Amino acid sequence: MNIIKKEGFDFAFDPSGCDTCAGNCCIGDSGYIWINKNEIENLANHLNISIEELGLNYLRKVGYKYSLKERQLAKDNYACVFFDLEKKCCSIYEVRPTQCRTFPFWDYFKENKEEVFKECPAIKEL
Repeated sequence: MNIIKKEGFDFAFDPSGCDTCAGNCCIGDSGYIWINKNEIENLANHLNISIEELGLNYLRKVGYKYSLKERQLAKDNYACVFFDLEKKCCSIYEVRPTQCRTFPFWDYFKENKEEVFKECPAIKEL
């Protein structure tokens, strides 16, 4: 695979690095995995369930937005509900939310580069 670069970031992403990772971007501190209306519809279709069932089992409402639920693995350690702990991969990869698709190129990491280097073995210095 090709190294991915994005304007405004002084690091790159090598997708082959995911092969050596245990899902660090999907496991860790609790947080929000934002999902929008279109992504909710696509995910429900992908799972062949209703939007209502998806909402009950896999989403949590935060204010006026929705986030994927997490499973608590240990104290201060959580995993996305769709992260397959045995296979160490995303079970909805084809329809994962934009937040997941754009990792690690989040504005937060422009100022916190050390954090993404510690978290992700696929990050490469430019």
